[in-house]
Amino acid sequence: MKAIKKIIYAWISQKFMGGCSSYNSLETRKGCRSKEQARDVFSKGSIPHAKGKIFFNPWVAYQFAKEHGFPLVIKPNVSGFSRGSHFPITSYRELYKAIFLAKLWWPTTVVEQYLEGKNYRVVVIKGQIMSVIQRFSPFVTGDGKTTINELIDQENIVRESMGIFPCIYPLNKSATTIKYLKKQNLTLNDIPAEHQIVNLFYRISLAPGGIVQTIDKTTIPEKNNALFLDILDMFDANILGIDVIFEHNITKDYTEQKCIFLEVNSRPYLKMHDNPRFGEKEDLTPYFKQLEQLDISQADIF
Repeated sequence: MKAIKKIIYAWISQKFMGGCSSYNSLETRKGCRSKEQARDVFSKGSIPHAKGKIFFNPWVAYQFAKEHGFPLVIKPNVSGFSRGSHFPITSYRELYKAIFLAKLWWPTTVVEQYLEGKNYRVVVIKGQIMSVIQRFSPFVTGDGKTTINELIDQENIVRESMGIFPCIYPLNKSATTIKYLKKQNLTLNDIPAEHQIVNLFYRISLAPGGIVQTIDKTTIPEKNNALFLDILDMFDANILGIDVIFEHNITKDYTEQKCIFLEVNSRPYLKMHDNPRFGEKEDLTPYFKQLEQLDISQADIF
């Protein structure tokens, strides 16, 4: 049975988790798998997080929306890379659709409050902040002369020249993109104003063309750093990718603004930290050397 589990885990790792780190024990990874587990730990540790519920019956999500209002997030209770996640949800019609799509990924689903703000991934190891990135959904920036169609082509040329493919994906002009533009009363042939940001997809994810920007770790307040390190200890982890939204900016004290911690990733995808579209590329070699010295219990078991 143990041999079979190893084969299955190897297949899962190869198929869905290429580029993900593996520096936590099986026990730690089990404790980080669901959004409900993370929310329980956040609650016990007085970590600011969104109110939410796990549900199988869509009626629970409807009742939650009725009580707390919009915007909301719908996502599978177990997932990664933002698969099956939908946000911001601003109406009951969007809610029902998101529930259906999320359940294609996993039968139990999460409904949570949503905070408009800036989305970050903070990678923490014992005693140190390894890397911080801000994550963006796919977008182009207008110049007052160029169509959205041409801006997409130009951006893809820049990405290719930077050598960030295939970790970062090219922007696309799919039916989904066209439909999302239509919601904004835009088409591929429209010319955005200078400096106008045109979002091409709602989700902050790499697959549809999302990008990352490195954040200078020295600009982050000590109070924020201490909180990130506390969370690592709460999960008894060697490394965590912590997903958090700050109302204004991660470089401002978290006690002076709204912020919500979303989830933790026990096998964070570190490749994207090596392939920023904006910001300075960091040398993470010293951190990897430190992690490679660890003796990981049951690293090859899922």
